[in-house]
Amino acid sequence: MANLALRSLTKSYGATEVLHGISLDVADGEFVVLVGPSGCGKSTTLRMIAGLEETTSGIIEIGGREVNNLEPKERDIAMVFQNYAIYPHMSVKKNIAFGLRSSKMPKADKEKRIQEVAGILDMVDLLDRKPSQLSGGQRQRVAIGRAMVRDPAVFLFDEPLSNLDAQLRTQMRLEIKKLHQRVGNTIIFVTHDQVEAMTMADRIVIMKDGHIQQVGTPEEVFHSPANTFVARFIGAPSMNLLDGRLSGNHVTLGAGTAVSIPALQSGSEQGVLLGVRPDDLHPDSTNPIIKGTVTLREPLGSETLIYVDSPFGEIIAKADGRTPPQVGATVQLGADPENLHVFDAVNGDALS
Repeated sequence: MANLALRSLTKSYGATEVLHGISLDVADGEFVVLVGPSGCGKSTTLRMIAGLEETTSGIIEIGGREVNNLEPKERDIAMVFQNYAIYPHMSVKKNIAFGLRSSKMPKADKEKRIQEVAGILDMVDLLDRKPSQLSGGQRQRVAIGRAMVRDPAVFLFDEPLSNLDAQLRTQMRLEIKKLHQRVGNTIIFVTHDQVEAMTMADRIVIMKDGHIQQVGTPEEVFHSPANTFVARFIGAPSMNLLDGRLSGNHVTLGAGTAVSIPALQSGSEQGVLLGVRPDDLHPDSTNPIIKGTVTLREPLGSETLIYVDSPFGEIIAKADGRTPPQVGATVQLGADPENLHVFDAVNGDALS
């Protein structure tokens, strides 16, 4: 195991810069997820750590050692790709053993290591099978096993679950998280799926256009987003944003409603966006901040998503699943002031 550090990392293709001096410290044994929309630079960052892409400038350190000029095989990393990249003519055992092809480990030790990895991945009974005889999740475990057998300092996962169906993705998320809890290696995991990021990571790195927008625990990025991009990218459905004016600790919305936010204090009046997550917005006639008409319902069992046509546009809220308001009903929506977020209307940064 080892820590990982990125120092002012940039990447350019000709005159086009796609990574703009990102810096990140990953602790030994930490599970860090890079997440963001397509083209944000997360896979490029991972490939630079692996040595599959050259850095334009900046430093990559693994275990305190600069690795910029080292070949991938010299970096003590193992990578699991989006496609399984396993050999169809080889058995599961031989595919896993392929990770040790360049090792000088004695044959008996290699066999022991293969059995250990197969046991951890619950694949001992599958070692003699060919990949064609395996499910998609089992094939992905073979790819993980081939990486694990080397006992690398850092595991790199490049969207390994994107080719799986929804149920299998959920299962593999749990398996990878349990695997990390058992073996404790440092993991850098790339995905565009914010649910994967929230459920698996110790910390999440949210990227956009080659910049890091926020680094934090799942709880931090969800409950204290650094800006409107993070606020809308993390969480499903995304956060509602309402135009308003901030004065002191009051936000006056476009419809004339004034909302008091005790934790906030502004010295001058300014335009803001008031953010509220659908989870925190619900029918409330005693302390309403939004009034509108229900246009659509999405029953989710214990709760129902309601889409409300309001002066601010379409707003999404949650209602009790047993007695949700009917389509066409007029509703008043309220939220606890502690669960409201305020962002600068110009640059989108959170106001604390």
